[in-house]
Amino acid sequence: MQPLIKPDNGDIDDCIRYYLQLCLAKGQSSETVASKQNGLSLFMRWLTPSGDRQLSDITLDMMDRYQLYLHSYRHPVHGRPLSRGTQRNRLTVVKVFMHSMYIKGCMEHPTLERFELPSPGYRLPKAVFSEPEIEAMLKQTLVYGELGVRDRAILETYYATGIRRGELSRLTLDDVDHVGHVLRVEQGKGNKDRFVPIAPRACDWITSYLQSTRPRLAAVHSGRMLFLDSTGYAIKPRRLSALAAKYVRLAGIGKRGACNLYRHTTATLMLEYGADIRHVQEMLGHASISTTQVYTHVAIGKLKDVYAKTHPAARGKPGKNPQLTKPQGAR
Repeated sequence: MQPLIKPDNGDIDDCIRYYLQLCLAKGQSSETVASKQNGLSLFMRWLTPSGDRQLSDITLDMMDRYQLYLHSYRHPVHGRPLSRGTQRNRLTVVKVFMHSMYIKGCMEHPTLERFELPSPGYRLPKAVFSEPEIEAMLKQTLVYGELGVRDRAILETYYATGIRRGELSRLTLDDVDHVGHVLRVEQGKGNKDRFVPIAPRACDWITSYLQSTRPRLAAVHSGRMLFLDSTGYAIKPRRLSALAAKYVRLAGIGKRGACNLYRHTTATLMLEYGADIRHVQEMLGHASISTTQVYTHVAIGKLKDVYAKTHPAARGKPGKNPQLTKPQGAR
């Protein structure tokens, strides 16, 4: 690893390398640091034609121009714009980087302190699985033999706990309490540990995987990692996404998605069946309850019941479409 050397020349490239090293030193995950690196690389690619390469060149006016570029950008293949969330993320990574450089004394003034980020908006999950759809996907694993047992254990764990894919990829053999039916999530988002309940059925499938499949996958380098890929290493988050998406496709339910859809489904179904929102917040590991409140707008089962009982249009019997009713004497 390269030594941590603070730049004193204000060169943006040197400062970015220094900043990313600081992020790693603070214990931020490799995925988080890679995301920041990608965001800063995209900014530098946009910046290159102007020839500006110093921190002092990044001004409020420049950020306004970058924001306009992101807002106007259209994908060269399908012509769609960047989502509001993507635009905000790309601006945020630059603002946070500049603030860090000011804190570390690499620049004299916090030039982007007054730069206003666009509103993140308010978006609901695009899709949530129903209970029959979940069961249909889980059954698809049965035709894949021993690896299917591993995949079933993974999907059951997703469904039972709603944990993130990165959290699942880091689970160890010691994190599952098969007797108490509790799962330990170590160093989840925000470097926080938490315990979540896990259904007995999920524990049974994990036990089956440990007995039949993991011994065949394990190697010297496997250590205590729970879910392994075909080479004996801990299964990577991207591989988990591909695996989850595969079974969604095989089930033929007509919805697109992967790991996060299991998480959305866990939260939504718990709320539908009467769980307190703060318990769901703790289950999902959300720092703010406002994040969990999104699922209250997806879990509309109770609202539909009230609507059916109270709204006049819903209480009436289904009528005929007047446009389809033939007038008297019509043939």
